[in-house]
Amino acid sequence: MTFRYLPMTEQDRKEMLETIGVQTTEELFAEIPENVRFHGELAIPQALPEPLLVKHMQRLSGKNANLDQYTSFLGAGVYEHYVPSVVGHVISRSEFYTAYTPYQPEISQGELQAIFEFQSMICELTGMDVANSSMYDGPTALAEAAALAFSHTKKKKVFVSRAVHPEAREILLTNAKGLGYEVVEIPLQDGVTNLARLEEMADEDTAAVIVQYPNFLGNLEDLGQIEQIAHKHKGLLVVSSNPLSLGILQPPGAFKADIVVGDAQPLGILPQFGGPHCGYFATTKALMRRLPGRIVGQTVDEDGKRGFVLTLQAREQHIRRDKATSNICSNQALMALAASVYMSALGKQGMQDIALLNVKKAHFAKQRLSQVSGFEIAHEQPFFNEFVIRVNGSVEEVNRKLLKQGIIGGYDLGKAYSEYQNHMLVAVTELRTQEEIEQLAVALEGLL
Repeated sequence: MTFRYLPMTEQDRKEMLETIGVQTTEELFAEIPENVRFHGELAIPQALPEPLLVKHMQRLSGKNANLDQYTSFLGAGVYEHYVPSVVGHVISRSEFYTAYTPYQPEISQGELQAIFEFQSMICELTGMDVANSSMYDGPTALAEAAALAFSHTKKKKVFVSRAVHPEAREILLTNAKGLGYEVVEIPLQDGVTNLARLEEMADEDTAAVIVQYPNFLGNLEDLGQIEQIAHKHKGLLVVSSNPLSLGILQPPGAFKADIVVGDAQPLGILPQFGGPHCGYFATTKALMRRLPGRIVGQTVDEDGKRGFVLTLQAREQHIRRDKATSNICSNQALMALAASVYMSALGKQGMQDIALLNVKKAHFAKQRLSQVSGFEIAHEQPFFNEFVIRVNGSVEEVNRKLLKQGIIGGYDLGKAYSEYQNHMLVAVTELRTQEEIEQLAVALEGLL
């Protein structure tokens, strides 16, 4: 979608100045002392007329390695998946595209129902009782989950697996400083959370144990064992999960998870250079009134017809600050709508089919790349659509060479893990073909 801008004319400027009672723009800065004002012209390019500006922006855009022209094996939290064309069509409708928070249910039934359906489908995927109307993204949803656990249990230790997304762990640490809880990192063993160390470290002051499923390295955690350790000390089990993987994996709710969060980006939301995306947050009935954000509920009007309203809004804007569960002030309703349309278009069987395609193609890629000299598989663990390969050399250099051949390589794990220098995280989604996987293998064979 292309947006145009409307320039301000001198007449527009004159009328606005007259309306506020001044003669010149400089009068607006009268309160700023002369000696601290900037005098002169800013060192920025001169303004361009619209046709030239559009061409300039198109040239800049053309420098990006976009997914229409490159084959991508990069995941690490943001993935290239199939997006049915109906998703873009629906979210581009003006009644959704320009919608604001649906405070007035009598004129917002479409928006409210879309959010209600999102909540319902997230509950089905995760196996949880209730979900909110969405969050900013997966990492901030994770931080809100930790805050909920800290508030609910009155305990101060939040244990987080080192296999949780590195950026999510950073956000967790930032939030912990403000709220006053301690973040304790659980080490890894062969690409998954070290359960023996978790057993040793967990104690009566455990507010929560946080794991990712599948984890950042692509492997599946033993949620059954982790649940026992977390609940043994009356802490909460928080699971961050790729929602698409739940089309085929046992849902966290089946392992007695207390909170399930994640990023809905794999559900019909394009990578979009990192955002906007959409987080989800699901929990048990026991924790429902502590959910951050808002919940849309179903009711009936005075004529007995089904309708939708904002049911719970336990945030600072609506109740006493000391009673608020969070200060989060928005959700990603448009992106949540995209996820809802995606799940509706695919249906239950479609979700299972696409999840299974991810598994099969990723396992085929792992088997093929294991045959490439100079590269070896780092872990032998069950995984969904990502796995780690050990590179005999620099991952950065390998990726630079792959890019010249039209391939976006995997994530350089050495950037986030000192113990994974010269390791690459490879993502293989349902969009990758056998020919593209073979192209990657052949390209790698010619590099080392």
